[in-house]
Amino acid sequence: MKKTVLLLFAVLFFVSNLSLSANEQSKELSFSDEAKSAILIERDTGEILYQDNAEEMLPPASMTKMMTLLLIMEAIEEGKIALDEQVRVSEYAASMGGSQIFLEAGEEMSVDDLLKAIAVASGNDASVALAERIAGSEPSFVEKMNQKVKKLGLKNTNFANTTGLPAENHYSTAHDMAVIARELLKHENITQYTSIYEDYLRKGTEDEFWLVNTNRLIKFYQGVDGLKTGYTSKAKYCLTATAKKDDMRLVAVVMGAETPKTRNHIISQLLDYGFSQYKTEQLFTRGEKVTDLSLPKANKDRVDVITEDAVSLLLKKGESSEDITTELHMSKELALPLEANSEVGKLLIKLDDQVISETNLLVAEDLEQASLWRLIKYSWRELLKSGR
Repeated sequence: MKKTVLLLFAVLFFVSNLSLSANEQSKELSFSDEAKSAILIERDTGEILYQDNAEEMLPPASMTKMMTLLLIMEAIEEGKIALDEQVRVSEYAASMGGSQIFLEAGEEMSVDDLLKAIAVASGNDASVALAERIAGSEPSFVEKMNQKVKKLGLKNTNFANTTGLPAENHYSTAHDMAVIARELLKHENITQYTSIYEDYLRKGTEDEFWLVNTNRLIKFYQGVDGLKTGYTSKAKYCLTATAKKDDMRLVAVVMGAETPKTRNHIISQLLDYGFSQYKTEQLFTRGEKVTDLSLPKANKDRVDVITEDAVSLLLKKGESSEDITTELHMSKELALPLEANSEVGKLLIKLDDQVISETNLLVAEDLEQASLWRLIKYSWRELLKSGR
């Protein structure tokens, strides 16, 4: 098994200086009179580019559905549900108020269409229908949501339902919403849904339903392809938006804006600031091979070790970097069997010997205990080596 591997990247960037530095412009951004909280992060690195009152616990309204969508996407990737599967709607799911697609009790709709209904139209009934299919009931699904909150290390978030409808003990922060959005965006297919501006459900029937995205920036801000709006009388207007230009993806969150126009204006200003002041240099793509793994008594000689997520370097425009080093730290104690996507190490990105990024390394394939015949061959090979 490989131990620590050191790879050197000599990276030199040069761009012309801007008349206004990022720090100076950041100080000019202020939304405290327009919203309760806001934050801007870069997706790959998770670095915070701007924040204002981002740790205040507030009702997230339908931005809650980002966590709902995250668990749905995980269930799809794990094969627990399939996009073409038909889901029967319960009376409880059909009874949801607020934003809905008017599902009827006993109606069947595909996972694909229900997912579209949540991502585009913020359908509360669709959210509950899929939650019940995955976990058996909405309360059981909410337990999974809060387990995921703990796994992500979020200390200022708790969910009481899957929809964001007003409820006691249901709260989050702009910071935590940004972290959940970042996790959701690891599932690259999600933007195929959240970027839809308009579509139809039950096409060609008398119950055909027109979907229009509640996130108008999808149409009016270049590069925006998600993620989730929210509104209740208490939460006011909220939005978690994401946009991608070149190799950089940003996530911006605003909570508690008085009007949708104000909400969209703040998000646009945050994205403008991020794209004008920063750039990223991608070092590894998600799932890229960085080394391989060999374990004694395994059923394969070697398997690829890949990155769990994309690895990028964030730079301010007008600045140049020092030498970048990457270190692969492989776990010393790995026991068979290992399932595909099991963590087997860490990839560290360093700048001037300081760790600026850490990414999990995963094994790309299942590794099982070798067969008896393979173990015999392995023993003979080791004996021959020791006899030289």
